[in-house]
Amino acid sequence: MVKLRARCLLLGDAAVGKSALSHIFYSDGTLFQKNYSMTTGVELLMKCVNIPETTDSVELYIIDTAGKETFVEACKKMWGEPSLLCLVFDLTSEQSFANCSRWMERVQPHCRGLHVPGVLVGNKSDLSARREVQASVASEWAQSQGLDYHETSAKELENCDAVLLSLARAFHSLYQERREAVQNLSPG
Repeated sequence: MVKLRARCLLLGDAAVGKSALSHIFYSDGTLFQKNYSMTTGVELLMKCVNIPETTDSVELYIIDTAGKETFVEACKKMWGEPSLLCLVFDLTSEQSFANCSRWMERVQPHCRGLHVPGVLVGNKSDLSARREVQASVASEWAQSQGLDYHETSAKELENCDAVLLSLARAFHSLYQERREAVQNLSPG
């Protein structure tokens, strides 16, 4: 049984649903607040995710960061070195999707030149009549960045667990790869 700990940055523009998702993650889907105060700094939440078909688990330390431009610079000092990325955009806002490239540029200096696994999340899938970003476009961009792609609705609790499991599995796989590499270094 292995218990891993991962620092997961939750990034994206203001009002895309980052805090709603983080509270859904944390509360196992029992807490969707209808009214949120805009995050002005960072909020830290911890969620333990069991890896299916193993006895291993990953404690995700989710750092929910402000998305409003006036707070971003102050928040970047608290990002540290992430183990995982969760980049969120609003499916009803083409601009929030376009800004994902800028979020990736901002986080790169914190990654020490390493590829940090993660997910791109298109949130607010319940608002399908107002959709501006097609799944194929978002999925292709995610793949180009080395990210998995998921669509969610924090409001309707749709597919939120898949995001957590994807993040935990990515970190667990990274651990397994590094463990095997170290084992291969030792003589017989």
